[in-house]
Amino acid sequence: MKQYLSDFSKLIKFRLSFTVVFSASISFLIGQKMQVGRNLIPAINWNNWLILIAGGFLVTAAANCFNEIIEKDLDKLMSRTKDRPMPAGRMTTGQGLILGVFMAFSGTWLLGQLNLETGLLSVFSILLYAFAYTPLKRKSPIAVFVGAIPGALPPLIGYLAAFGSLKAEMFHEIDYYIAVILFLIQFVWQFPHFWAIAWVLDDDYKKAGFRLLPTKKRDRISALLTFLSTLILIPVSLLPTIYGFGGYYIAGLSLIAGIIFSWLAFKLLMSRELADAKKVMFCSFFYIPAVQLGLLLNFIAK
Repeated sequence: MKQYLSDFSKLIKFRLSFTVVFSASISFLIGQKMQVGRNLIPAINWNNWLILIAGGFLVTAAANCFNEIIEKDLDKLMSRTKDRPMPAGRMTTGQGLILGVFMAFSGTWLLGQLNLETGLLSVFSILLYAFAYTPLKRKSPIAVFVGAIPGALPPLIGYLAAFGSLKAEMFHEIDYYIAVILFLIQFVWQFPHFWAIAWVLDDDYKKAGFRLLPTKKRDRISALLTFLSTLILIPVSLLPTIYGFGGYYIAGLSLIAGIIFSWLAFKLLMSRELADAKKVMFCSFFYIPAVQLGLLLNFIAK
């Protein structure tokens, strides 16, 4: 049983799936608080929150499962992935496919119970991640741009899911701005996040032919683009305050977090050392949940 649970966790990339669901659930709560503030609903619908978490987790797990089916032979070549259940021979691709299809359908059905748009976006996310981003990883660094789209959809999905049928009397003009800005913050964040990981794992990635660094190698241009992406993230993270739904506290938090992120990326640009790339990578892990939690607390405090 312990081995089965371990294999299932590796198959669905549990930590990644958890992070995705976390982003969606935070956005859902922000959307619900907007409606509570307008007196459209009496309180947060925790039942729908649980549906979003379950459906989002299943959809993300399905996308990761399809990714591993496609990359089974490549995973055998890399140290960090060779012990996954399919490349290690503990699970067949047929078994993985059955699990993936079941999770994809059940997750999409659950999200569709919240509203049609949420269900459709979940299907789009699976298709883009598994069947566009995955094969592109060996062809071109543009894979990072493609992968950033499904990677940024969870906060958008979570916010839309909070509004049920998306009727005009509930979904105001400001909600379009909020949904797009939540998407943009996570979209831009993924470039330094992906590139820092690609820098750290470049030797392992090369064994499978993955080309994720901007120039396909650890050089000054790749480090410069990573640094520039952290700089772009700073004004993007201030958009909630600029558009009036985020206060000065969240602006201060985003600014401080962005400066730290950029400083670490600047150090990588100056040194191009693996140790500095790891610092950028670990900072990226903390940046997005900190900013999203800050936004949620901003709404709770209103």
